Amino acid sequence: MLNVPANTDPTYTEPATYSSLDRFFLTLIRDKRDLPFVYLGLRVTFTLIPLAVLLYMPFVTGWLWWTVALTYLFINNITYKGPFGLMLHCTTHRPFFKKEYGFMNHYLPWVLAPFFGQTPETYRAHHVGMHHAENNLELDESSTMPYQRDSGWDFLRYFLRFLFTGMFTLTAYLLGRKRNKLAMQTVRGELLFFVFCGIMCTVNWPATVVAFILPFIAFRLVAMAGNWTQHTFIDPDEPGNHFKNSITCINVKFNHKCWNDGYHISHHIDPTMHWTEHPNYFRTHLNDFGKNKAVVFSGLNYGHVFLMLNRNKYEELAKHFVDVGNNFKNDAEVVEFLRGLVKPIPFVGQQVPVSVAA
Repeated sequence: MLNVPANTDPTYTEPATYSSLDRFFLTLIRDKRDLPFVYLGLRVTFTLIPLAVLLYMPFVTGWLWWTVALTYLFINNITYKGPFGLMLHCTTHRPFFKKEYGFMNHYLPWVLAPFFGQTPETYRAHHVGMHHAENNLELDESSTMPYQRDSGWDFLRYFLRFLFTGMFTLTAYLLGRKRNKLAMQTVRGELLFFVFCGIMCTVNWPATVVAFILPFIAFRLVAMAGNWTQHTFIDPDEPGNHFKNSITCINVKFNHKCWNDGYHISHHIDPTMHWTEHPNYFRTHLNDFGKNKAVVFSGLNYGHVFLMLNRNKYEELAKHFVDVGNNFKNDAEVVEFLRGLVKPIPFVGQQVPVSVAA
């Protein structure tokens, strides 16, 4: 285990100068700290979309088609999936463009997101309309509570349940909570995506599989693996406590690439907190993290934690565990603590109150 290390994750530093293009984009967006999102969106637009179009061109055949297809899948799933997905996450909680340019907020979910297999607007309905509202508790249809969360088989059950029934249960949840607009957006986005894929399959089915269907499966797998890992370690006595049902990953390249997404505890405490503010929140609330025995890892991202859990590498997890508050004597105590937080927590037929316990 580790003492609290110096934090190396990104925060905001005002640039010394802005280019003329920067200044133009700053007139459009609500928060100058989100300027990198503009350039990421442009890179995705001018690389991924042209490659997708090439897949449908009749003159692109044989080895050239396969080269384009493999390049597309690599750029989609390795280069951009994480940064784009977490950019969409940030702009879902905090609108990207100013009110007078509000129509431009549709560009990410309706134009770019489908290339990553994200059906338009369903991410917002699920993530904001249900997940944050229910905080991984019983009414959250994507709750991890009833599963053995270091079991690969249980994760497979969790993923397949979401893959085949997730949109149905999400829609039922939203309708049951009278969130009819979000329910309509869920159904509309899901249906339009599949109708679009069906039509494009009649044009060129191999291209459609590569451009949209494989990214769709990959996104849902990655999304559920992320949620599973973020909510793996849960205190059965306080499953509604943000400090005790989420994890935080610090000092890892993932946070530089994906907008500090490792700070899941503080994200649940304040979903609208800007991505550059999370490292400072962590530093200034160490007492709260320590008092609640929050699970914090240094040098590990969610993928590392997920793989170590499924390979029973608790000793390795303990080496990266940050003992905020000096609650543990040695790694053996940390291992015992972590093992006690991954056991299934049965639903009891009612929602557990949400608390922060700061």
